[in-house]
Amino acid sequence: MKCSVLIVEDETSIRDSLAELFEVDGTRVIRVATLDEAKKALAAEPYQLILSDIRLGGKRDGGLQVMAAAGLLSPEAVVIALTAFPDQDNRLASQRLGATYFLEKPADLETIASVAAKHGVPSSLFPNAAVAGAEGTPPGA
Repeated sequence: MKCSVLIVEDETSIRDSLAELFEVDGTRVIRVATLDEAKKALAAEPYQLILSDIRLGGKRDGGLQVMAAAGLLSPEAVVIALTAFPDQDNRLASQRLGATYFLEKPADLETIASVAAKHGVPSSLFPNAAVAGAEGTPPGA
């Protein structure tokens, strides 16, 4: 089974860095820059991992809308909220909408990869992480 990762980030350099981190054998990476693109991607397939900027496209709630859609369309996904504005309101709203993790930008790629590996999502830093059910190997085995 292929692992699917959705990266929702309007800053090209961050989006590309995150995509490179997860572009490993057995992982499909979809990268989008807008809320509309994210909604289309979420409607097209389920994801194991979703990374989303909170202030997407300059809108304070753009990433929060992504998380709301993810909760409906990929309810099993691990969601990592990324923000350069780590205020308590954003943190609480992200958690309410299903974000598993809340990380402040610039987020360390090793931290992101480690979080993903804990949930069985491989990366270039942790290539041996396995999605539960993929080839019969549970995460962490």
